[in-house]
Amino acid sequence: MRINLPEQVRWILGELNRNGYEAYAVGGCVRDAILGREPQDWDITTAAKPEQVKAVFSRTLDTGIQHGTVTVMVDHVGYEVTTYRIDGEYEDGRHPKEVSYTLNLLEDLKRRDFTINAMAYNEECGLVDAFDGVGDLQKGIIRCVGDARERFSEDALRMLRALRFAAQLGFTIEGSTEEAIGELAENLKKVSAERIQVELTKLLLSDHPEEMRELYRTGISAVILPEWNEMMETEQQNPHHCYSVGEHTIAVLCQVPAERALRYAALLHDVAKPVCKTRDIDFIDHFHGHPERGEEMARDIMRRLKMDNATTDFVCGLVKYHDRNPELSKKAVRRMVYRIGTRYYPQLFVLKKADILAQSNYRKQEKLAALAQYESFYHEIIDNQECLSLKELAVTGADLIEAGMKPRKELGAVLQKLLELVIEDPGKNTKEYLMGYTLENLFI
Repeated sequence: MRINLPEQVRWILGELNRNGYEAYAVGGCVRDAILGREPQDWDITTAAKPEQVKAVFSRTLDTGIQHGTVTVMVDHVGYEVTTYRIDGEYEDGRHPKEVSYTLNLLEDLKRRDFTINAMAYNEECGLVDAFDGVGDLQKGIIRCVGDARERFSEDALRMLRALRFAAQLGFTIEGSTEEAIGELAENLKKVSAERIQVELTKLLLSDHPEEMRELYRTGISAVILPEWNEMMETEQQNPHHCYSVGEHTIAVLCQVPAERALRYAALLHDVAKPVCKTRDIDFIDHFHGHPERGEEMARDIMRRLKMDNATTDFVCGLVKYHDRNPELSKKAVRRMVYRIGTRYYPQLFVLKKADILAQSNYRKQEKLAALAQYESFYHEIIDNQECLSLKELAVTGADLIEAGMKPRKELGAVLQKLLELVIEDPGKNTKEYLMGYTLENLFI
């Protein structure tokens, strides 16, 4: 099997070989190249020790030297070069206490997580595949190298990585590997929230976000996202729905584009339904107030996952407003956009449409038609550049002061009154009209 290595990678391997050191491209880049995918990074493993790697290349960075990794800079791009190593005892369920170097490539490969990530390649020796990674790629399975319980006991994050790889590649998890995840999922409590978030985000942004089901089935979500368990176990006995909250959410996830904020908003838009659920005398379920309560819960979850503030705020806004629908008039839509804020559009329409498509057929076409009209009015308002904020108002605070109004807190209230006036009637957004209105009503 031949892999087309980038010129820079061939050069690094060649330089190490010329200096007497065995070296291979290794891991995910080999996997992706075999699958015909474009590798994001090219990692290299070698018999050379870090100080020997640094002696071979003129431009290096000590990015992970305590674990045998040196970054070699070529054409302003970094390539991680790691010495063949044997990991010592994993005391924290995440990192080895110490590592020792070896001259044996197979010793290095057998410490890796999954067979599809334990392959190495160079142009002289070809593919080194001691654990049938190619066979597992052909079968479409994620399988641990060696004993799955041992691999997951070494590094608990590997359990979530297994689901993430399954989602990204459209693979299934091999039986004994899945069993081990179920037994050891609790160990994920040892992993930092930042690392959990990275893997969860990659899963959500994959082509198969429905792997969130596996997060529930394996017991992982009970540890890292217990709210998801509640959603998966909450039925919706209501004419508008035909799935549980969790299954409805999965359907929404599959309908929205792979954008981080949108996928997280889709994941969390109904997060509060389990805690807001009531059942009336006709045995119909209701979820009153779930968007507002959902905003609070979503914020707690995003903070727990150490998500950045900008993404958190945007996601929480989409959760809060996903169920709001104006009257179908341009004036009502303009008021809605003004109250919500333009920052949530047009993504809000994407989420709302996905939400409708993931419901039952009850009044579905009516809902889709109403949403289309809502969106049409919105685009008309934007295209016409109708005033939706103080910065778009035809008068400013300076205009009012120049006309005689004193610069005090009432000035802001007057501007707000004028803004509400033009929200109702955009034709009034002229300096002449607004100043006349202000003088006529004795605001000055």
